[in-house]
Amino acid sequence: MTQSAEGQFRAGSLAHRVPDLGALELLLAVARLGSLGGAARELGITQPAASSRIRSMERQLGVALVDRSPRGSRLTDAGALVTDWARRVVEAAEAFDAGAQALRDRRDSRLRVAASMTIAEYLLPGWLLALRAQRPDTAVSLLAGNSAAVAERLLADEADLGFVEGVSVPTGLDSVVIAHDNLIVVTAPGHVWARRRRPLAGAELAVTPLILREKGSGTRQVLDAALGGLARPLIELSSTTAVKAAAVSGAGPAVLSELAVGEELSMRRLVSVPLADVSLARDLRAVWPTGHRPVGPARDLLSLTRA
Repeated sequence: MTQSAEGQFRAGSLAHRVPDLGALELLLAVARLGSLGGAARELGITQPAASSRIRSMERQLGVALVDRSPRGSRLTDAGALVTDWARRVVEAAEAFDAGAQALRDRRDSRLRVAASMTIAEYLLPGWLLALRAQRPDTAVSLLAGNSAAVAERLLADEADLGFVEGVSVPTGLDSVVIAHDNLIVVTAPGHVWARRRRPLAGAELAVTPLILREKGSGTRQVLDAALGGLARPLIELSSTTAVKAAAVSGAGPAVLSELAVGEELSMRRLVSVPLADVSLARDLRAVWPTGHRPVGPARDLLSLTRA
């Protein structure tokens, strides 16, 4: 066997040669209390289980560790030496645990969320309020943009959890559907489409210049896919709020999420135009980098979206 292979063998078999932390903690308790029964009670196990564990450790190490008598349990000379080593191992494990907890605390102290515009404006505020009730010490930052920008943020490790509205899941991301939405055609009450007696055909919508979001937005992706192409935009804007304001002003028709126009429809500032032969339903998704399922605050926020 080569020196390299021998080193790999020894490293790989260390777990079989060294007692586990539970056994070492038991030995330390026996040394401190002078009683196997007292050590068992302190660690919440039965005395037979404690005796079995000590015997197993003695077999593993090949030396006697504890002398048992009616007056109690006493460490052998070898047991006292092993106890000193065990104390260092347990102290190192406690330092390891404290360090890991510090990493978790740092992770849990902040949450970076990236979301496409409709979700950021109309769904996330409620979810974030609920998260604050659960985790009042977590600082949350929200980066709003189109679905393509959300994917870029996640893949660049600039966000912990994302939300998108597009047709498909961006490459490099895993996802879960958290809600469903419908896009609807809206116009100002004075527009000719507001007085239509028949539903609007998809073909007519496709050739009509519309007030649209920018390329890369989930809303535009869904609309483009459903219609098989779009006319040159009447106006191209970078937020749902801006598109809605332009439509309310009478600049032209737009296609927006039902979530975004409820108040405008009820107040008759906008009118919904029925579609005859096109479905504009879409899934809203939570997304994260492939193989890195959300943990900590991101996991809790994801749970709230599906409650």
